[in-house]
Amino acid sequence: MKDLEAGEKMSREALWLFKQLNLHLEQEGRFQPREKGLSLIECAAENENTLCPRLRNVKVEDLWSLTNFFGFATETFVLAVNILDRFLALMKVKPKHLSCIGVCCFQLAARVVEEECNIPSAHEIIRISQCKCTVSDLKRMEKIISEKLHFEFEATTALTFLHLYHAIVLCHTSEKKEILNLDKLEAQLKACNCRLVFSKAKPSVLALCLLTLEVQTLKSVELFEILLRVQKHSKISDSDLLYWRELVSKCLADYSSPECCKPDHKKLVWIVSRRTAQNLQNSYYSVPELPTIPEGGCFNESESEDSCEDMSSGEESLSSSPPSDLEGTFFFDLKPKMKWQTLNSQS
Repeated sequence: MKDLEAGEKMSREALWLFKQLNLHLEQEGRFQPREKGLSLIECAAENENTLCPRLRNVKVEDLWSLTNFFGFATETFVLAVNILDRFLALMKVKPKHLSCIGVCCFQLAARVVEEECNIPSAHEIIRISQCKCTVSDLKRMEKIISEKLHFEFEATTALTFLHLYHAIVLCHTSEKKEILNLDKLEAQLKACNCRLVFSKAKPSVLALCLLTLEVQTLKSVELFEILLRVQKHSKISDSDLLYWRELVSKCLADYSSPECCKPDHKKLVWIVSRRTAQNLQNSYYSVPELPTIPEGGCFNESESEDSCEDMSSGEESLSSSPPSDLEGTFFFDLKPKMKWQTLNSQS
């Protein structure tokens, strides 16, 4: 009876997951950046008036660093990249404005995903990101982005499908739940987001590529068959899956190599004024004074009893310690000599 109830519960969960999957499959086209706009960025030459792929990728890596610095969720980063790419695919942006746009997209994504109490102020984000803009600049840019994207920030992304596909696989597999590491898959998705080319892929296809590559590594026939059914349900063609899977595989291989430049998380530092530093608690910048250890066995009566106890315990440890190796060797050499003298006297 319990097995039947467990099976019924599992089927209900799977039914709900497929219902959510169908909903997001219908919506993913609405939140995908314009392919024509992305192609213009891909073909752009690098100069002070044109946004090129390298500058876009560097800005996305900065968003990754900001996400890690503030301890935000992967969803915040992926959503910030989605908002950024959708805006860049609509507008002709100069490189000098990219920093302000990136910070603004990060703030918009954080408002959607994170708890309000955990979201830093615009002033703090500007200081930490070292963005050369003011709070008023950020507000004006937020107004422009919001109007161009029609205030649609809760987007369907590749992370949405990655979570759904992962949950569907776990519902139907008999293998251990830990076999598919979701954190690893999310990290791989973030690496792909740092390449402009993957913004042209359908989010559902990109997510399925990551899962199929991981299952291929695990060499699990059962998981592979489940993903085949998911692919069929999502109406993803074999040609699309193979094309993007090759690009994803190459991206992950390049990103794993030591020659690849990873996002620099160390360059993000807190910058405080002298007045702020003076108001910090003492424990942040001072070392508590410790009692002076008396020399030559002398004890200062002005010191605390704890210091006296520490010194006495130290003396006990010294007196009870075993003799050194040199002392052991000396006494070992001395004893045979004494024994020989005793025998000689007896004779």
